[in-house]
Amino acid sequence: MIRLDNVSWRRGKKESGPVLAHLSFAVPQGGFRWLLGPSGAGKSSLLSLLHLENLPTDGQMTILGKTVAQDEKRAALVRLRHRIGMVHQDYQLMPDLSVADNVALPLRLQNRPEDEIQDEVHAILKWVGLGERVDVPATRLSGGEQQRTAIARAIIHRPGLVLADEPTNALEESQACRLLDMFAELSAMGTTVIVATHNESLVRRLERPFLFLERGRLVEEGDAQA
Repeated sequence: MIRLDNVSWRRGKKESGPVLAHLSFAVPQGGFRWLLGPSGAGKSSLLSLLHLENLPTDGQMTILGKTVAQDEKRAALVRLRHRIGMVHQDYQLMPDLSVADNVALPLRLQNRPEDEIQDEVHAILKWVGLGERVDVPATRLSGGEQQRTAIARAIIHRPGLVLADEPTNALEESQACRLLDMFAELSAMGTTVIVATHNESLVRRLERPFLFLERGRLVEEGDAQA
């Protein structure tokens, strides 16, 4: 369960206006939400908040069933972030590492046994269609392959929540549709998924509930985008 109750967040001094203001919404476990709105509306800021890169200035936020305090200890935040997968706009792959080693990073940070890591990596890369690209350096991947690698890395540790920030930017329509199918499959398997996008055709293709932000406020929440 993801729940925000009158949550606001501001940068720096209290006197500055909030980047996000009075947000209240809930997403059940396994739910899928489109995060919509014009550029500068606060979509990336909200994803950063849900990823615990920032904490609310005001209000109450519950992530995967845990209420996050404004003075939450770092160790508790790290444990909770291990249950969240994040797909960034710019992929954030390690250029000198292979596809397999990029994807393995979350499991190695958890000190999982290497034979177990290899099994998990090969299984997830096959699922995202990169089973034949295991040893290829990240710098030699196409945009679509980099994005699928980023998704594999975000979900290999089986997070309860996956966040994606404009994941289909610069992708061809067929690649974007394949990514969309992956997110829908994750949701069907019980993972909560929140995807920020400007791609209206993609939103129409997968009719799911949406959150629409404008100037840091939630101005509309609906069952599906017409």
